[in-house]
Amino acid sequence: MQMFIAGEWQDRPQKIEVTNPFDGTVIDAVPHGTAADVSLAVETLVEGARLMRAMSAADRCRILQGAVRLLRHQAEDFAQTITREEGKILAESRLEVSRAAETLEVSAEEAKRITGDVIPLESAPGGAGKFGFTLRIPCGVVAAICPFNFPLNLVMHKVGPALAAGNAVLIKPAGDTPLTALKLVKILLDAGIPPQAIACITGPGGELGEAICTDRRVRKISFTGSYQVGETICRMAGIKRVTMELGSNSPVIIMDDADLDRAAQLVAASGFGNAGQVCISAQRILTSRQCYGEFLDALKPKVELLTTGDPLDASTKLGPMVRESDAVRIETWVHEAIASGAKLVTGGTRQGTVHSATILCDVDPSLRVSREELFGPAVAVTPFSTFDEAINLANATNYGLAASIFTRDIDRAMRFAREVDAGNLHINWGTQWRADLMPYGGLKDSGLGKEGPRYAIREMTEEKMVVIH
Repeated sequence: MQMFIAGEWQDRPQKIEVTNPFDGTVIDAVPHGTAADVSLAVETLVEGARLMRAMSAADRCRILQGAVRLLRHQAEDFAQTITREEGKILAESRLEVSRAAETLEVSAEEAKRITGDVIPLESAPGGAGKFGFTLRIPCGVVAAICPFNFPLNLVMHKVGPALAAGNAVLIKPAGDTPLTALKLVKILLDAGIPPQAIACITGPGGELGEAICTDRRVRKISFTGSYQVGETICRMAGIKRVTMELGSNSPVIIMDDADLDRAAQLVAASGFGNAGQVCISAQRILTSRQCYGEFLDALKPKVELLTTGDPLDASTKLGPMVRESDAVRIETWVHEAIASGAKLVTGGTRQGTVHSATILCDVDPSLRVSREELFGPAVAVTPFSTFDEAINLANATNYGLAASIFTRDIDRAMRFAREVDAGNLHINWGTQWRADLMPYGGLKDSGLGKEGPRYAIREMTEEKMVVIH
């Protein structure tokens, strides 16, 4: 496939192969973009931003709604592409396509609801006879630096709101999963987005990322990825808007009054979806000593049902990790935890990129498997004695993206909501849940700003104050 820059599809002599993480076969190859390509793309996007700003909200909505119809018509092709390049099972890829269509549809609707505020200037000293209001205008050129784990929906969470708000957008897809983003660009062009208003550059993250972040013509950066890369982007970006969706090691608190079978079912779903490669995966399972053994007995058989294999096979419940090095890292952390006193309940094996669904219990919170972001198919179960201890353990991290609790006690639930420092809090559900229209973002090292079309549009527009004297 070619990349799309300067209003046209372009190739380059140097290529990057895109491989299937399950069997290593080469699916396709994409151009190796360079910093010069970024500059060329941004030059055209500046003109595209002028075109998008002049376009009416009704026209932006109409174009994006057309793209929604095209995406739904091509849904199976997109799902197959996601599974082949990212490795998630086909059922999860189909769900991702459905969610991406919804994200774009909500973005289209929100294009018609970008409003300012009336400011009551007459209440201010000297404000008699004056009328004030605010206007929201597009930022201009928005850069979308995207992760591998949701190569369509997390791209859409940046591209949909950017276009709905009247910006031009530069997409930098993850190096492992560029094909889905390129297919999305084609759909948007077919729906009527001006060619000058969109670009998609494939290539190495370091070189392209630095060129994007340091270009002063790029006025907004939306990034999803690790804390370390996010911090580097913020240092390079200078005075421009940034949204950072970064890492986590989400805690789940299992209280002694919880419905343990339901909790086990939802921990299995939240901990192992997309082979655990989700920033809001359940990772630290903090369980009351009063129900500790009973909960492990409920969780183990549910996790053992997560059979591994070819993600295109309908019987497979757990696909490969995107890179073998990531599977090796999970294996290393699991063995390190066992050597330090944790017990292996189930799993703990690896074959190539495929790591089995793994439960560790009696995990010391200081171990890497609990302290850092695991981002793989394993959960670390740790006992607690009091609710105060559970709250303290949940907050004993630099991250704060998602957390959940299972309890029948409304007072405990509300204290959890008030005191646990995370941007997304779930009561009697797992951590890996997101409605695409809701505000979504983290606290502490988990990021800055919010996603969700309505909230992302506010992040991708500037506010003007107007006073009529």
